[in-house]
Amino acid sequence: MSKKHAAKHSQAQAPAAVSARTGVKMRGCDVMVRCLENLDVDTIFAYPGGASMELHQGLTRSKKIRTILPRHEQGGAFMAQGYARVTGKPGVCMATSGPGATNLVTAIADAHMDSIPLICITGQVYQQFIGRAAFQETDFYGMTLPIVKHSFLVLDYNELPSIIYKAFKIATTGRPGPVVIDIPKDIQQHEWVPVFPKSPDDVEIPGLTVPPKAPDAELTQVLRLIEKAKQPVLYIGGGILSSNAHRELRAFAEATGIPVASTLMGLGGFPASHPQSLYWYGMHGTVAGNWAVCKSDLLIALGARFDDRITGAIEKFAPDATIVHVDIDRSEHHKNKFADYPIHSDVRYALSRLTALAKKGFRKPDLKAWYTTINGWKKQHPFPFSYDHSKTKHILPQEAVQVLFEESKGKAIISTGVGQHQMWAPQYYHFDEPRAFVSSLGAGTMGFGLPAAIGAKVARPDREVIDIDGDGSFLMNIQELACMKIEKINAKVLLLNNQHLGMVVQWEDRFYAGVRGHTILGDAKNIGSPDNPSGLYPDFVKIAQGFGIKARQVMCREDLREAIREMLAHDGPYLLDVVVPYTEHVLPFIPQKKSAMEILTD
Repeated sequence: MSKKHAAKHSQAQAPAAVSARTGVKMRGCDVMVRCLENLDVDTIFAYPGGASMELHQGLTRSKKIRTILPRHEQGGAFMAQGYARVTGKPGVCMATSGPGATNLVTAIADAHMDSIPLICITGQVYQQFIGRAAFQETDFYGMTLPIVKHSFLVLDYNELPSIIYKAFKIATTGRPGPVVIDIPKDIQQHEWVPVFPKSPDDVEIPGLTVPPKAPDAELTQVLRLIEKAKQPVLYIGGGILSSNAHRELRAFAEATGIPVASTLMGLGGFPASHPQSLYWYGMHGTVAGNWAVCKSDLLIALGARFDDRITGAIEKFAPDATIVHVDIDRSEHHKNKFADYPIHSDVRYALSRLTALAKKGFRKPDLKAWYTTINGWKKQHPFPFSYDHSKTKHILPQEAVQVLFEESKGKAIISTGVGQHQMWAPQYYHFDEPRAFVSSLGAGTMGFGLPAAIGAKVARPDREVIDIDGDGSFLMNIQELACMKIEKINAKVLLLNNQHLGMVVQWEDRFYAGVRGHTILGDAKNIGSPDNPSGLYPDFVKIAQGFGIKARQVMCREDLREAIREMLAHDGPYLLDVVVPYTEHVLPFIPQKKSAMEILTD
């Protein structure tokens, strides 16, 4: 199917809802801006180009929308993700056609994997040039279809308002996700009297169903299973945050007494400090959490998808458990792990009804023996691990995160890049609140941390926002220091600088006899030379200062705490370059294709 026919087909199914006309002719670019204003968009992260200049001109006339200029389109899309992840509202980004649009693809795929509501608006060449290999033309509608909830190519100017409203409705209804709106330049320039829907509820989208609600009969069956269980566990995922179900989860957990194990996507959905918390489990999660899930006789999965970093060897995952799987997306049932009781429901509704039903004749199970076992595992394998720092002057990365947690009193929003630091961050910085951990988890996209922190800080200027990053990941979007400086966005960066691609090095050490397959980032050949006496490369402090950002480097333990205090006290963006050894491994560690019972702890 051609792009033109595909777009017409997708739009023909959903006619625009009728609303009062403005009575005033407007250009397409201004129609787009008016729609965003009507939909309460206050920020857009947008990089201009030839096919999107009209849209940017429209944004200059808006008094309600702040336009933030990233220094790379991918950075802008990750900023929009950071905004979305801490607010739950759709993040909005924009780019021009061709390479501008394709630079968004990785971030769109990232949002798709983590179910993040993201609106990506792109300029497109004039319709008369579509399909003719025009300058900076790509089939962005077609190439994004596998990684979005929906893609729109606007071919009829009358449809522009309804399409934008539909995009927001699709991105936020049910399981959230990214939506693309590709707008040709002639649509942006065309002038007409538009018709605006009154709200997203007024646009009809065939096939888009309201969030399902599980019948009481199914939920009552779950309560009967809990009554008989000896070793139950609640397994929570990102769906708890997407549906804002953290309060309902806590009420249900406390009503039943069941311990709670979280994925990284679900962090903060249940307080880490709660006595029923197993914190997070999976490849680098707690021993107690992993073993409890593996040894459970009843596993209730809530808004989670049984991905491989959680299950390990799928045939060895919770082998003796009866599995209940509550999810808003029916396609997740049985996809990775068979569920004995698949329940298609909005998880917030299901938890609310479960708690209400539990007040009517529910017999709370006796879990004293189960908690004795679990607490024994916690004592045997404490998390985080204790390190003896007394024999070294060097800073270990784990200690750097732990000191940050102590000095910030656990109240900061933390973003991360991808790598070892991404695992150490939640190991040593514990989260009691939802939407405080911002990380690329399904796709594992390096370069995520800095722009995501910028977007999070824009959304929550009242909160301290800190990017815990590694030097490899940080370099991939380091140009966004310019955005942070010019836009006066006061996020901070704690850089764990080990001069290597740490997570790949860890795997090389474990499984490849320590052979370095191009994982050294520093200037190894010139260590000790007059140009590079320390061997540290590049000089992140000079780079940050070149962008006008205050920066400092620390190498000795005795300087760490004072440096972190300085970073937190600074009124403005700040980069703290913490030099750490590359020899540290993230522990615990479940090797691929192994079970939780084969977890490595040393």
